[in-house]
Amino acid sequence: MVAPAESPFHAGCVSLVGAGPGDPELLTRRAAHRLAEADLVLYDALVDPDVLRLAPAARRVFVGKRAGRPAVRQEFINRLLVRAARRGRRVVRLKGGDPFVFGRGGEEALALAAAGVPFEIVPGVSSAIAAPALAGIPVTHRGLSTAFVVVSGHSPEAYSPVLASLAPQSATVVVMMGLGAAGDIAALLTARGWSGDTPAAVLYGASTDAAEIRACALADLPGHCARRAAGAPGTIVIGDVVRLGAVLAGGVDQFHAPAEDGRARGTEQRSAAL
Repeated sequence: MVAPAESPFHAGCVSLVGAGPGDPELLTRRAAHRLAEADLVLYDALVDPDVLRLAPAARRVFVGKRAGRPAVRQEFINRLLVRAARRGRRVVRLKGGDPFVFGRGGEEALALAAAGVPFEIVPGVSSAIAAPALAGIPVTHRGLSTAFVVVSGHSPEAYSPVLASLAPQSATVVVMMGLGAAGDIAALLTARGWSGDTPAAVLYGASTDAAEIRACALADLPGHCARRAAGAPGTIVIGDVVRLGAVLAGGVDQFHAPAEDGRARGTEQRSAAL
């Protein structure tokens, strides 16, 4: 019972909303509207506090999961969604990135469908693409990579079958939630024939004030990840496209840096080129 695209947010409905990579300005308009209309927001870890402020009238409940920490069981979250909707609440289930990309949004949608609760999906900008883009790294680029794969690094069962099937440099590899598995992933790719000199990058805190880019070779990837505090969010990118980040990231930084007269430098440069 997915709600039509232009449907209003009725009482007793659930909106599965993607919060994007972090920056509230990267939310979709639909996401911002749903938050403003919500009675209840169940939100995940890594959702920016400024995003939650877009739901001033809602009760906000944290139900996030982080590696190595106590977590709310998924079955309990499903029950909360169903119960709140049946009580006539307008419910937003707010997830980092996109709800259907490693967000268990599909499981929650199935639970709502089984319970006969109306719901909708509001896609978000996934960090799998946004984190590299904000670092100046295109996941595909003519002459370097014509494909990319996204895997979860939370367990070998999740990433090993996919990565073991990749011929060396045949695609850009993006690993979500995989900082703790960097050593195993690097060893797996190397055993598959990938060069230890393959460019790699670890992207921390994409689109936030804590954003940090660490570029390295594939062979050095485990050491770069190990020096980061346990549990820190980050995205790993592996492939020749990482080299473009050194060229493009400077232009991205200039776009966001304020000029002396208060305007963004990038805007100034773009106007001069038109």
